[in-house]
Amino acid sequence: MKAHLLYGEKTADVNLPESVELLEMKPLQPVDDPFRAVEEALDHPIESPPLTELAKGKKNACIVISDITRPVPNKIILPPLLKTLEQSGIPRDNITILIATGMHRPNLGSELEYMVGRDIMDHYQIVNHYCRKSEEYRKIDEIEGAPIEINNRYLDADLKILTGLIEPHFYAGYSGGRKAILPGISSFKTMKFMHSYEMIDHPNVTNCLLEGNPFHEYGIRVAELMGVDFILNVVINKEREIAGVFAGHYDKAHVAGCRLVREHSVVELKERVDLVITSGGGFPLDATFYQISKALICAMDILEKGGTIVVACECREGLGSAEFCGILESVCSFQEFSKKYGDPGDFVIDQWCVQNIYQALDHAGEVYVYSSGLTGDEVKNIGAAKVDDLQATVDRLLKERHRAVVVPEGPYVVGMVRDKTRERRF
Repeated sequence: MKAHLLYGEKTADVNLPESVELLEMKPLQPVDDPFRAVEEALDHPIESPPLTELAKGKKNACIVISDITRPVPNKIILPPLLKTLEQSGIPRDNITILIATGMHRPNLGSELEYMVGRDIMDHYQIVNHYCRKSEEYRKIDEIEGAPIEINNRYLDADLKILTGLIEPHFYAGYSGGRKAILPGISSFKTMKFMHSYEMIDHPNVTNCLLEGNPFHEYGIRVAELMGVDFILNVVINKEREIAGVFAGHYDKAHVAGCRLVREHSVVELKERVDLVITSGGGFPLDATFYQISKALICAMDILEKGGTIVVACECREGLGSAEFCGILESVCSFQEFSKKYGDPGDFVIDQWCVQNIYQALDHAGEVYVYSSGLTGDEVKNIGAAKVDDLQATVDRLLKERHRAVVVPEGPYVVGMVRDKTRERRF
């Protein structure tokens, strides 16, 4: 068979014998009319009054959207949402679109146009969240001594709306819903707690698990404290077409979407394998190696100790931020990382993804990276090996590793070993 690994805006293709098990999303039909599906979801939400009813009498609104690292179909979901707010009496000038950058860089210019389209970019107030600017947020509570600080524009809005994409997430269980707030529009101090070494090391901070997951549960707690009037989340299929629209109550509508994601994105395995061939998820997710931690963790979860991972990732923007690169340069192993960054007092931005990368490298015997955006030295310094011929590398490894799987969609598909799956409750 030929596997088409998502790679940038194209695919990296590799021929594989039939003995290699293919892990992919189950087929999910797109909605017939995406715009109409969004309109219907706004009119008939889950466990919530219609958006028109919620918007009546409100002076202003804040709509939180994901940043460019998430393939959210904003050009489809935002127009009906904005139209509904304006028809309900909220002036266009009083609507703020807030980009939940978390600790990522702002999205401006051509990136912003790519995300929302020229018309929305030109006619609505769109602002980026800056987690390090103290004037941007204020404290609303504490969790275990850590300050919970949230963006002022959201806190001050009469009508608070979250949008996003529901997909597997290696910390929160699933993206979307409450995650738009925490970490999306939280301060650096708040995210020091949410992305601490201890939090990321928690066994229940993992893909496709909500119950008992502290990352998820803290997110729900903060959402309840601040208030969320309405969410508009979507689920997409492997072709990135809208396959489900979930609007309404911030938790119940989100959970309904999570159920659909679990049905088509989780694949059960009888046992761990000794070779995982995967991808970084394609653009925009694989723009930097920073985000490849998600693919590596997914691979690690189904890999025997000492097994091999091959990951195809374009990384058109290189490794990632200066902070991320600095951490990679400062340590050479998971043990060194744990010693240096395990202390909360030594927390630095982007350390959580480095933590995951070194966890995967420590678990695997070998990790091979196929990437046009990274140099051999960059990959070697991480502790992996860069390959230029993906097919030849896979052919060689299959002679040594006989229990192999291929995951063309990378972190968008979550493999679970069957005995572990029984332990997971939704």
